[in-house]
Amino acid sequence: GSAMAAVRAVEIDPEGTFKYILVRLQRPGGGEQRDIVRGTKAAEFHNHIFEKVNPEMEKLGYECKCLGGGKIEHNSKDKKIRVFGLSTGYGKADHSVTVEILKKEYTDYEITWSDDKK
Repeated sequence: GSAMAAVRAVEIDPEGTFKYILVRLQRPGGGEQRDIVRGTKAAEFHNHIFEKVNPEMEKLGYECKCLGGGKIEHNSKDKKIRVFGLSTGYGKADHSVTVEILKKEYTDYEITWSDDKK
């Protein structure tokens, strides 16, 4: 198994509405790559999330690129996740990609996305 597979595809807060980013991991010089989702209420701005993820991934030997951001509304009680909004700094992530990644992790959830700002 590759070390990249060991990196968790999704790390988001268990509840609430918060900023998220879509990050592409890549081995320097190309080769395998993988997209991961990171989001937390602790981040006031999208770049705060990236500034935390990037050094962690560099230690593992990956280059990181932020593919954009948005917001996630996580309702664990009703098992619903809504992906929406955008990042001013990074632009809008492809929320449909984010949803596919989330679906693998939250298999019994209803997961939707839109380009709504709120």
